[in-house]
Amino acid sequence: MLGPVILAASRSDKMRRLISAAPVTKPVVDRFIPGETVDQVVPIIKDLTGKGLEVTMDVVGEDITTPEQSYAARDAYLELIGRLEELGLGTKAEMSVKLSMFGQALEGGHELALANVRPVVEAAAAIGTTVTLDAEDHTTLDSMFAIHEELRKDFPQTGCVIQAYLFRTEADARRLAESGSRVRLVKGAYKEPAEVAYQQKSETDKAYVRILRILMEGEGYPMIGSHDPRLISIAQELARKAGRKLDEYEFQMLYGIRSDEHVRLAAEGHRMRVYTAYGTDWYGYFMRRLAEKPANLLFFARSILTKG
Repeated sequence: MLGPVILAASRSDKMRRLISAAPVTKPVVDRFIPGETVDQVVPIIKDLTGKGLEVTMDVVGEDITTPEQSYAARDAYLELIGRLEELGLGTKAEMSVKLSMFGQALEGGHELALANVRPVVEAAAAIGTTVTLDAEDHTTLDSMFAIHEELRKDFPQTGCVIQAYLFRTEADARRLAESGSRVRLVKGAYKEPAEVAYQQKSETDKAYVRILRILMEGEGYPMIGSHDPRLISIAQELARKAGRKLDEYEFQMLYGIRSDEHVRLAAEGHRMRVYTAYGTDWYGYFMRRLAEKPANLLFFARSILTKG
């Protein structure tokens, strides 16, 4: 399978240099990451929200090696929130954050990440929106969930992400499916060992449905992170059986993937949120998008061979 190979490459400095230098890289990256600065993505936000869509914004960058870089990441999100306030888009746009970008992997990283993310959550709440904590590899999750629990004491709308391919996730979903919670369910996009995660797509898909049923039957607010037409149909049926109204759950998809489906779901009355990333440190995010969808990988590889 090519996916695990690409995920391994996402951690390789040599591969980072090679791919970043390839002339064809930028046009392909632009498909998934529409800008490097707030000014460049503001028109994208306006366009998406003008179509009846909502967005969650991710400032990409995970390889933090100093506290100063984590402060810069915090400030980048605060700048974004300031622009959203100016545009009056606080209710249509939320933020997604990776705690690694806030210094989670550094010495004393749990406390550092919490200290950095709290002002972002506070600022988001002040303009009528919220923050969702993205899930990363399994070694970071206990810290992420602890920070999530701490933030929810003052900001109960703070969301988190769970990953269907991890064995632990069904238990996490039962714990999180409480009144007021906001939980995004994704399949998972990190290279994980067989001791903690399903290795076959079919097993992950089955787990996704089991976990989604837990969330739909719970008292929280499920966010379905998938582009899979079959899983989207299953989610709609589970919502119907659970007696949920259209505004009691939402779909989330990545910018640049199945854009027509984004508009179709919104036109049917569903809440449809587009995960939109921007920034200069795009490599890790980009490589996980390639690993998730073989067609993306084959297109990129073919382009490098013919134009690189």
